[in-house]
Amino acid sequence: MWPIRRPTEHAALRAVDRSERRLPPVPALFSHLVVATAIDDQHGMNLFAHAIARLGGEVGE
Repeated sequence: MWPIRRPTEHAALRAVDRSERRLPPVPALFSHLVVATAIDDQHGMNLFAHAIARLGGEVGE
C-alpha cells in the first residue's frame, strides 16, 4: 500500500492564504481587548488591537 499523500507546509499555507477569514464584529473585539488589558496579556492586546485597526476601528494608546 502506498503512503498517504499529505500537503506540504507550503501548499497548506497557500490554501489558507486564498481562503477568506472574517473577523468578529468590532464590539466583540473591543470587549476581548478590555479583558486582555485587565489580565495584562500583551500578546492578546496586540492581536485584538490589530484586528480592530484592520476593520477600521480606532484603538487608543
